[in-house]
Amino acid sequence: MKKEENSFIIPLLIATSAALLFIPFIGRMHLFDWDEINFAECAREMIVSKNFLSVQIDFKPFWEKPPLFIWLQVLSMKAFGINEFASRFPNAVCGIVSLVLISRLGKRLHSVKFGAWWAFIYTASILPQLYFHSGIIDPWFNLFIFTAVWFFSSYSDPFASSSRKWYYAMMSGFFIGLAVLTKGPTALLILGLLIGIFYLPFLFRMIFRKRQEVIVSVRFSDFLLFSLVAIVTGGFWFLLQVMDGHKDMVMKFILYQVRLFVIPDAGHGGHWSYHFWVLLAGVFPASLFAFKAFRINKNDPGFFRHFHRIMLILFWVVLILFSIVTTKIVHYSSLCYFPLTFLATRVVFGLIDGSMKWKKGFTALLLFLTGIISLVVIGLPIAMQYKQQIIDSGMIRDAFAVKNLQAEVHWSGLESLPGIFLLIGVLIALLIRKKNMKKALVLLFATSLIFTHLTILIFPYKIEKYSQRAAIEFFQEKSKENCYVLNAGYFSYAPLFYGNKLPGDVKRPMWLLTGNIDRPFYLVLKETEYEKWKQEIPAMKVLYKKNGFVFLKRIDAPIN
Repeated sequence: MKKEENSFIIPLLIATSAALLFIPFIGRMHLFDWDEINFAECAREMIVSKNFLSVQIDFKPFWEKPPLFIWLQVLSMKAFGINEFASRFPNAVCGIVSLVLISRLGKRLHSVKFGAWWAFIYTASILPQLYFHSGIIDPWFNLFIFTAVWFFSSYSDPFASSSRKWYYAMMSGFFIGLAVLTKGPTALLILGLLIGIFYLPFLFRMIFRKRQEVIVSVRFSDFLLFSLVAIVTGGFWFLLQVMDGHKDMVMKFILYQVRLFVIPDAGHGGHWSYHFWVLLAGVFPASLFAFKAFRINKNDPGFFRHFHRIMLILFWVVLILFSIVTTKIVHYSSLCYFPLTFLATRVVFGLIDGSMKWKKGFTALLLFLTGIISLVVIGLPIAMQYKQQIIDSGMIRDAFAVKNLQAEVHWSGLESLPGIFLLIGVLIALLIRKKNMKKALVLLFATSLIFTHLTILIFPYKIEKYSQRAAIEFFQEKSKENCYVLNAGYFSYAPLFYGNKLPGDVKRPMWLLTGNIDRPFYLVLKETEYEKWKQEIPAMKVLYKKNGFVFLKRIDAPIN
């Protein structure tokens, strides 16, 4: 009875803690351009148009993403209204589900404590926690792929019962299908590469007959079941689109996926090592510990070693694949968070039980990375108090960024406290580790968790004031007026979502600028682009300029 009670209480505690960590304050700031507003706008347009089968932007077909995450946002908006909280709530739920799941998987792999540590370490890492506060697709996409990988691990376990293999194949196909329906066929590519690399050594052994015994078995019927379930789950929406006469949209979707792999997206190119550095700093402190588990311990239990091997393959597949891909975006490597935190948990257990040693080089690396992260968080609020001197110095050469910095944002200096807290917490953990390794590790990750949470609450809110708030507040104000609003000279989804654009508001820009319009028309430009546009829009009057944006109104427009 005690075991059953514990098995219920621990997931409940994790779920409750995750809910308290991820749900409060997710609606306190505007959605960020592009991704957050993009997906929220797709959901809003589904609700407005009552067309829940097609994904739209500006009430036109949008072929870049399948609909599953958009549907989750629609359900959330139906419950909480069309707002920031509803847009981010699905990922808060994803965070709760993810932590409960990995705690349960950790229990099966090793022990209840291992599962609890895994969930703790995942949450204590910077980007993994941040993403559960966001409104982007990737947390659900990663969760579905990881779950599919787990079922493949169960299927490919040499010691697994053959009577359950059909179930593991079916569930792996189902979850990879959900991943495809969330973001696209990249999910299948990742799982396919992982499976191929996993079985490659066994294939060589069979060919060269280095081992006579059967090490793994793959039944053709299981492969068919996996394929059928994956195709039905991941492909039914695409089939419905074709049947509804939107074959061209499906083709555009496929071509878009290919283009992302071979052509860098605008503003998203980068060095091949980009994702290595993102993971090193972004999954701090788990990333540092994970490096020590890149070799499999032969003394670990059989299924644990098997899963360890698969986590290493998953990590390298994702890292190498997206290092090759020309488009470099932070969340492309976010699937690595699961294997990295698993590996870090293995190291933590090794340090606690004494099977692994804490070396001086590791201390130096931990202090170095802690120092850099702390310095950034401590230094930014201080630097912002001297922003005028920074602007006058000419250090910043981006004219738009200079205008952004002129926003009135209050920095008291207390914003530096999370950085100081992190530095002190890590130093104390290092001081006590020789006396009590377990307490030192708990302190280290607890410090990182609190630091990350405080940083998420403080910094994005203030950064958003610089980068986009002036424009978004203008769009919100004009959403109450029967008018047309357009941005030009820069790309943004904000006029659609925050301007509450309706199907009848879709007009050609040239008509809005020169035609016989039936209601007021407002235009938003970057201030750096205004001189280029000035001669083209003589009928537009400048209302005001703010934080890098110019707000104009057509002077011969009708008055409401």
